[in-house]
Amino acid sequence: MIAFADIREAQDRIRDFIYKTPCAHSETLSHLTGCNLYLKLENLQMTGSFKERGSLNKILQLNKQQKAVGVITASAGNHAQGVAHAAGLCGIRAVIVMPETTPLAKIQGTSQLGAEIELYGSSYDEAYEKACELQQCHGYTFIHAFDDPAVIAGQGTIGLELVEQVPDIDAVVVPVGGGGLISGIALAVKESHPDIDIIGVEAERLPAMQQCVTSGRVIPLRTANTIADGISVARVGEHTLPIVSKLVSQIVTVSEEEIAAAIMTLLEREKSLAEGAGAVGVAAMLQHRMSSLKGKTVVVVVSGGNIDMTLLARIIDRGLENDGRVSYVTVVVPDKPGSIAILATLAARHGANILHITQNRHASEVGLEESEVELTLETKGHNHVNEIIAELKKNGISVKSNNLD
Repeated sequence: MIAFADIREAQDRIRDFIYKTPCAHSETLSHLTGCNLYLKLENLQMTGSFKERGSLNKILQLNKQQKAVGVITASAGNHAQGVAHAAGLCGIRAVIVMPETTPLAKIQGTSQLGAEIELYGSSYDEAYEKACELQQCHGYTFIHAFDDPAVIAGQGTIGLELVEQVPDIDAVVVPVGGGGLISGIALAVKESHPDIDIIGVEAERLPAMQQCVTSGRVIPLRTANTIADGISVARVGEHTLPIVSKLVSQIVTVSEEEIAAAIMTLLEREKSLAEGAGAVGVAAMLQHRMSSLKGKTVVVVVSGGNIDMTLLARIIDRGLENDGRVSYVTVVVPDKPGSIAILATLAARHGANILHITQNRHASEVGLEESEVELTLETKGHNHVNEIIAELKKNGISVKSNNLD
């Protein structure tokens, strides 16, 4: 069992290399969630994630022979960058096995930190098996992403920081994958503040820790894809499960759409970029998964911000559509000069901006004398879209479909 003293020693060991991240109060999120809400912004670490804390604590304790041979790990990205950065600081070799599905941003970030990368498998668990094979062949020291006492102690330094930064905390909400982060935070916080609730949040598609806590043993789940790839772990840790079972009050789950909405909210309202795993705590708060926290002082750990830009673009597009700020309307107009101009005039009259327009004379269910027109509009919300549709119909234009249907 990891002792509180191990976390204190980890803090002393890594403090000169790690950024003490802000624990910022959010008036906007406090209003939206009904809580006095703070964000522990681990996405501001040098590698964009909390992971370098545990990696550095582990690597700084290696002996001279272990450092000479080097280290290896398996990771979907954040732990990879943490190990690469820590190894670089210590001047030792780092080999990282990453799933082939790892976002390009995380692969590039790890490579730029000087690590040797091998892509293997479609999941963390397959990459982990490959890393174990290489470790046996070459004698590297394995730096586990979460199931290692030194790594857990390093992650626990977050807990030491946040209880100093925010007085009178009632609850800490933490993303959960394999359990290293929440285990370390729980051990650190509960030592001096046993009444603080520690609450975990998992992706609905892969609730491994929740199911293992219920069953009382480690049970591997089937791998599943989720935009919260940083917590996409099918097998939780042997070290972490007992800690979580003992110290964590509850574990809740959030859907893919809820995670995407939280990413949008953090980006737009807080000007803070979070990856899927980093946003799950905010998602749970926005969806009021923990009704008992209303009116309480809550710290949500934003664990990382390394999101693939193409995924972020899709999330933004989807979010704008869901909010009615980008709308898609398909209409049927007479196939004659001036029809498109009439559409443009009606859109402009109601304050909508046409972002894209496509005309199709060969669409199904359209007469020979008609044309189908698809409009992408910049709008001001669902009511605004309904006003525009009503105006089109009022002027005799047939509305075939729209994204509010």
